[in-house]
Amino acid sequence: MKKLSTTVSALLVATSTMAADAVPDIRARSLEVFKPLPSTTPAVAHNPITPDKIMLGKALFFDPRVSASGVFSCNSCHNLATGGDDNLETSIGHGWQKGPRNAPTALNAVFNIAQFWDGRAEDLKAQAKGPVQAGVEMANTPENVVATLKSMPDYGEWFKAAFPGEADPVTFDNFARAIEAFEATLITPAPFDAWLNGDEEALTPDEKQGLALFMDKGCSSCHTGINVGGQGYFPFGVVEKPGADVLPQNDKGRFAITNTADDSYVFRAAPLRNVALTAPYFHSGKVWDLKQAVAIMGTAQLGQELSDQEVTQIVAFLNSLTGRMPEVSVPVLPPETDATPRPNGKIVKK
Repeated sequence: MKKLSTTVSALLVATSTMAADAVPDIRARSLEVFKPLPSTTPAVAHNPITPDKIMLGKALFFDPRVSASGVFSCNSCHNLATGGDDNLETSIGHGWQKGPRNAPTALNAVFNIAQFWDGRAEDLKAQAKGPVQAGVEMANTPENVVATLKSMPDYGEWFKAAFPGEADPVTFDNFARAIEAFEATLITPAPFDAWLNGDEEALTPDEKQGLALFMDKGCSSCHTGINVGGQGYFPFGVVEKPGADVLPQNDKGRFAITNTADDSYVFRAAPLRNVALTAPYFHSGKVWDLKQAVAIMGTAQLGQELSDQEVTQIVAFLNSLTGRMPEVSVPVLPPETDATPRPNGKIVKK
């Protein structure tokens, strides 16, 4: 019996290997759909990235004093120690209010076509301004953020170094530019990138077979490009709408931005890099298991009941998107002064 079990196991491994190897031109096909991450920090529009700007942006990303309460920083919801998000169904913000949507990861976000689930921010500069002013998140104002930063001499020097030649560099726009520069460094090269670049051994046979399924089933129609998603907007429920437990009826996605009926329940395709680290899933944050999320996408988007083996192999491929985390040391922030605005825990009504 033991010998038979060993034989069966060996046969299954051999079959999996043969199946992956039998996929014709899988790397050539993949390179038509995906792109490997660059080896250097990418450029961003209208915002030259410099070491001084990155250093300033990192401090601002971690500084909770940019929130009205002095409690929440960018890192609160986009925790770089937990996959670039907060691993909550929806984020907790000012006055312990619960936000309406799941927090996307900040890792590799620079490669998205736009930011937020509904794409309302055209880039990371615009995105950085949003949560600061949202009553359910940081509940602050641009004026108070600038006053806070100007009250601390070190920040004044850091802004001068990051934005040389400007008469008054401590502005809300420059605050956002600095954060964008830092976030542009948060890229996570993964085994999938090594394989795209020619390292045949970087992916296992199961991961290759999962990749082939990912493309053949149609997943890559939406989850494409350098970020394996984040490049376009699609209805959630192309074939079959999920139930209200997964797709809340009161959140119509891009419809709120465009006021176009065709954009009802349309969302930006989630970027899938590091997806194994960023549960729970979907804009609602209602699904905690990656296999369940893949199965739901099969029925909702593709109209297919994926088998357990297919789901397992697709998840194996998705695991190959888990990358090497950037080394980020927690910055020492400037101390407050008598001129620093005091924390305000009062809840701002919407």
